[in-house]
Amino acid sequence: MTRRDTHKLKPVVVINKIDRENARPHQVLDAVFDLFVELKASDEQLDFPIVYASAKDGYAVRELHENNEDMTPLFEAIVRHVPPPKISSEPFFQMLVSNLDYSDYIGRIALGRIVSGRVAVGDSIVCIHRDGRRERANVTALFTYAGLEQVEIKHAAAGDIIGLTGFEEVYIGETLTDREERVPLQFVDIDPPTIRMHILVNDSPFAGREGKFVTARHIRERLIRETRGNVSLQVSDTETSGAFEINARGEMQIAILVEQMRREGYELMVSRPEVIFHRDESGNLLEPLEDLYVDLPNENLGDILQSIANRKGEVVSMVHHATRVSLETIIPTRGLIGFETDLVNLTRGEGLMSHLFREYAPFKGEIGGRGRGVMVSMELGISMAYALNNIQERGRLFIGPQEDVYEGMIVGENARPEDLPVNPCKAKHLTNMRSQGEGKGIQLEAPLRMSLERAIEYIDIDEYVEATPKSLRLRKRILDATARKRAAAAA
Repeated sequence: MTRRDTHKLKPVVVINKIDRENARPHQVLDAVFDLFVELKASDEQLDFPIVYASAKDGYAVRELHENNEDMTPLFEAIVRHVPPPKISSEPFFQMLVSNLDYSDYIGRIALGRIVSGRVAVGDSIVCIHRDGRRERANVTALFTYAGLEQVEIKHAAAGDIIGLTGFEEVYIGETLTDREERVPLQFVDIDPPTIRMHILVNDSPFAGREGKFVTARHIRERLIRETRGNVSLQVSDTETSGAFEINARGEMQIAILVEQMRREGYELMVSRPEVIFHRDESGNLLEPLEDLYVDLPNENLGDILQSIANRKGEVVSMVHHATRVSLETIIPTRGLIGFETDLVNLTRGEGLMSHLFREYAPFKGEIGGRGRGVMVSMELGISMAYALNNIQERGRLFIGPQEDVYEGMIVGENARPEDLPVNPCKAKHLTNMRSQGEGKGIQLEAPLRMSLERAIEYIDIDEYVEATPKSLRLRKRILDATARKRAAAAA
């Protein structure tokens, strides 16, 4: 919605699933109109075209009483109301690279829209790099899209969105043109990475049980392959064997990559996100700030403002609508770690947020951490309901009975600030003596099951998330309790 307002775009509203028995398209249309009014849409934007459709049955209509045949009314609305691409009057070929892809067979693919001119397979063109260098190469292949499929073509003209191969060192924001003396096209700089994390080889006692790719070589090859199409991701080796440093725009970006790797059969460990700091010419510490936009119900405003204040955020503007409030704040990137989870919990899923990098500014001071310790397993084995029943009195459990655990694995959250060693594998010893509590049933509370994003936000600096194709576990970096104490004392 923010982009729509900035560029003064007019929406095309498509109401789907009108083929269902309980469909209520008129009520949905009223709700969409009320939403646009709350978001302060202009009169021109409120006069939006409406298309009723059934994607399942493959038809669209302008009015509900019309005969349904195909999707032609939707395509006609797009052609009529969506502005055409702006084409330069220059006769020569120009294209701005706006995205990248990679193929194991043909190499790096530069994606973008042709601003002017034409291009064909075999043409000799020039890439104007960001540092001013000019590199000439031949176009080896051209691609466009037909629906969701990538189709190879022989030539393309101004206005076409294409993929082009021939340059191995091409990046987003660079210009492709016909001659070296051409002026590069203007492009908005990509936001720099602000979050640093480490991805490591899984060295837990359960390593290799579920995954197919578990070695450092497998993980490194996968990370390098990701950087070929994702230029905002930076991967580098570290002094520690089997550990790789990842710089990204946010913890969500790395969480998505880790989730993809899990589904592909990789086993790995992930550290807590850390902000990338800089220093100015005087040696003062600088940290990244973000423009945070939050839209939430009126009744949750106080809780969200308190959370933003605790995270060193500053409210720039507050706009009240009928039942909702829009906030614009400036907040350190450190303060955004875990904020989305708080927003979802405090607003019961009704809050919306987005953020953009703003600048590097002086350090704003320490931000409070988790505030509670964790319960750490002392033994390797299988968790028992008898032991968990006693442990749950000390805090919140992360595991249930009959689950595999190991020494150093985090099994719950302690109600107090310090870490608590526990034994979740302790079983009730059978005797021939009757006891007062005999026959009393054990009632365990449902364990807290974290998603990958929530787990990454939750862990502390001395902890890892162990991610495998079937499991997510939290653990201490140093599994042995005695070694942890020695390391803490040495620090």
